[in-house]
Amino acid sequence: MAFLLHKDENGAARYGTFSIFPGGAVVHAVSTRFGGVSKAPYDEMNLALHVGDDSADVEQNRRRFLGWLGLDFERLTTPEQVHGDNILCVGERESGRGRLSYADAVPATDALMTDVPGVPLMLCFADCTPILLFDPVHRAAAIAHGGWKGTVRSIAAKTVRAMHEAFGMQAEDCFAAIGPAIGPCCYEIGIEVAEEFHKAFPKYNSDIISEENGKIWLDLWKANRLQLENAGLLPENIDVAGVCTSCHVRTYFSYRAEGPTTGRIAAVMAIK
Repeated sequence: MAFLLHKDENGAARYGTFSIFPGGAVVHAVSTRFGGVSKAPYDEMNLALHVGDDSADVEQNRRRFLGWLGLDFERLTTPEQVHGDNILCVGERESGRGRLSYADAVPATDALMTDVPGVPLMLCFADCTPILLFDPVHRAAAIAHGGWKGTVRSIAAKTVRAMHEAFGMQAEDCFAAIGPAIGPCCYEIGIEVAEEFHKAFPKYNSDIISEENGKIWLDLWKANRLQLENAGLLPENIDVAGVCTSCHVRTYFSYRAEGPTTGRIAAVMAIK
């Protein structure tokens, strides 16, 4: 298993993919900050409409990114992400929402899933954890937004259950990938957040929370992996990029490293 960066002719990393997903059934990618037209401080490939960037530049970036993947921009579907646990099953009626306007995005939703071929799902990130899911048996895909609030609220496990209810997916058939996100090396948290994780993961406190020199550090990668395993996914069917967005801020956007005025990478999935 591997997270592979795909580069352009000049050696710039355009996007990454996971080898765990069967390429003949699903198209997926996690973007980088390279290859777009946005100006500083959103340079270059900002894919979010809600951060203050020029909307025309974001549209061009989105069209370019989906074009690299051979996906239909007109069917691109994105939500208004609010660090919650709402999940939407995207059908033809929802297809295309949010592609041009944040006001038109699927409201207050932090995970999208679909079994409709050719509908690209896209969520945006700047340190939070992209969680990509694919069921090859029922040909269904999902993306969830696992920031600390979403992780505490079990967004990953709830998305697995939602796919079972909507498509009949069995957890042991599901493949999952955890994309680039802030790592345990850089994610310092306060005591209040630590207490939330102590309650949500009582058996795994020492696995996901560490203390050093009076500071508390959180491992969102491991927290979401444990959540997926507890939801029934086989450990060998889960891949983790292991890439910290804060450490690699020249390649990915990072809220923690850059502050609130920055762009967003995106994770995209579409059933072939």
